[in-house]
Amino acid sequence: MNPKMGELRKKAMALPLLPGVYIMHAADGEIIYIGKAKALKNRVSQYFGSQNNHPEKVRRMVDNVDRFEYIITDSEFEALILECSLIKQHSPKYNILLKDDKGYSYIRVGSGDWGKLSYVLQKSDDGATYIGPYKSSYYVKSAVEEANKIFMLPTCSRQFPRDFRKGRPCLNYHIKQCMAPCTGRVKVSDYQESLRQALDFLKGGSSNSIKQLTAQMEEAAENLEFERAARIRDKIAAVKKMGDKQKVVANKVLDEDVIASFSNDGKTCFQVFRFEGGRLFDRESFIFDSGDSESETEEFIISYYTLRGDVPKNVAVDNAFEGMEDAARWLGQKRGSKVNLTAPQRGEQAQLVAMCRSNAAEALAQQKGATVREFGVLEELRETLGLSSLPEYIECYDISNLAGTENVAGMVVYKNGKPLKSAYKKFKIKGFEGQDDYASMAEVLTRRFEEFFNAEKADEGFGKLPDLILLDGGKGQVAAVRAVFDRMGVSVPLFGLVKDDRHRTRAVTGEGGEIAISSKRALFTFLSKMQDEVHRFAIGYHHARRSKSTFRSSLTSIEGVGEVRAKALLKFFRTIDNISKADLEELESAPKMTKDTARAVYRYFHPEEAKHLDELSSN
Repeated sequence: MNPKMGELRKKAMALPLLPGVYIMHAADGEIIYIGKAKALKNRVSQYFGSQNNHPEKVRRMVDNVDRFEYIITDSEFEALILECSLIKQHSPKYNILLKDDKGYSYIRVGSGDWGKLSYVLQKSDDGATYIGPYKSSYYVKSAVEEANKIFMLPTCSRQFPRDFRKGRPCLNYHIKQCMAPCTGRVKVSDYQESLRQALDFLKGGSSNSIKQLTAQMEEAAENLEFERAARIRDKIAAVKKMGDKQKVVANKVLDEDVIASFSNDGKTCFQVFRFEGGRLFDRESFIFDSGDSESETEEFIISYYTLRGDVPKNVAVDNAFEGMEDAARWLGQKRGSKVNLTAPQRGEQAQLVAMCRSNAAEALAQQKGATVREFGVLEELRETLGLSSLPEYIECYDISNLAGTENVAGMVVYKNGKPLKSAYKKFKIKGFEGQDDYASMAEVLTRRFEEFFNAEKADEGFGKLPDLILLDGGKGQVAAVRAVFDRMGVSVPLFGLVKDDRHRTRAVTGEGGEIAISSKRALFTFLSKMQDEVHRFAIGYHHARRSKSTFRSSLTSIEGVGEVRAKALLKFFRTIDNISKADLEELESAPKMTKDTARAVYRYFHPEEAKHLDELSSN
């Protein structure tokens, strides 16, 4: 905690209730954060009060503040203008600072008769033809992918004519997305025609392309080139189908930018959809540490349009924020005309904002190695259990035994909603004999956290502290493990998974009682699969130990074979079947075996042959 917290709060409480800009400095004088406020006293004093409600990014910033200064302005709008200017000048580390990594993109047409169509970020002196530059890499990438599919151009790494007839056509040929020149049966004239049509489509758009293709189809029909006319007809249908798909998304869309965000576990993703001419022509995604939720959207908008420069007439955001009017006025000054900044609540605009927010959630989920569906079920689990953060790393435990014999436990791990089998662990209960699931669970978790406290590095397995622990069992198991946690000073959310009479997960139990889980919810499926997985893993380990125990007991019934020799035999021969098939010489060469014991083992598995050997030795 910042040792100057009291001094800074006292200074903040003495600020005026006037609009202005505040500037936070570190001990070395570096400016680390710049913000604006409608009332300086109210805004700045919030930083130096209780830290419990601040996100981690804000707490880190406050811990590094040595002093602050402020500038009073005549209005909040003037404060916004000054804030933008100062942020641009100083680039403080705790402000949202976006990097301008958008270069220009080009459409590349390979050289030669069999040149391919692709998109690139830079031009090269390689003899190819380049069309561009285009500012939107998303548009170029999407357009080239559409053109290659519609006009059935190859996108593989094969080179023609070098690779004619050197392999089977790929999947794209079978789903009618490539004409497969690799077969050597495509005429160069037909390939060149498709390439020209694709370029016309990219340069002129779908409507102009349809007109040109229609004229070509009619000309081919008049010349009795019916096969060529049929191919062009199919291309026209593909272009129209592609256009219809776009209309579903972009029906009645204004020329506008749509901005939405999704935050979780200290990270925020802002997604920007850019529409022009009723079509999505660009999209961008930005992920950074979460800051002040009250001003984050406004701060992002200022930073984004400072970077981009070109401001559309309409900007839609997912949530209204204080200062929207001033932000719209600032955008209008940059554009040179009025900008409508809105937070739509219904209709098609609201649907676009929701789609944009869903894509922000997907981008954040992908960065964490999960899909948006897995991310969603973890969010549902967090809300259901009242957890403070997303349970990205979950451990689940189960006990398995048969009437108290071969008492074992299994631990499975789920990372980002998926099983992490490399981190699974097995336990053999050592502290007692007999059946006691509560004591077994307590022993297992005790050993698990003893390993954690003794681990040299925090990695997957025992060296990592989980976000959530689930036990296969009810309040008895939870109470037994809670006592372990209290004794060892462990602070990890702990719950039990309760099954119904049909052995299906019906509820989650904790110290506050049971939480019912609806069988129709995705969370029910997720928890059921996890409970089934840990049960499978634990019972599999139990069966393996029972099998070895059975094998050893059959061996120890042989004269001269005790527990140690039985284990040595199994380790050497791997299975009882291999032992039974071994000859006398092989048994004698096994570890810890004598000639007499080897003969006894051989006699056990081969009584008739052993009788013959005995007769020979007696003679």
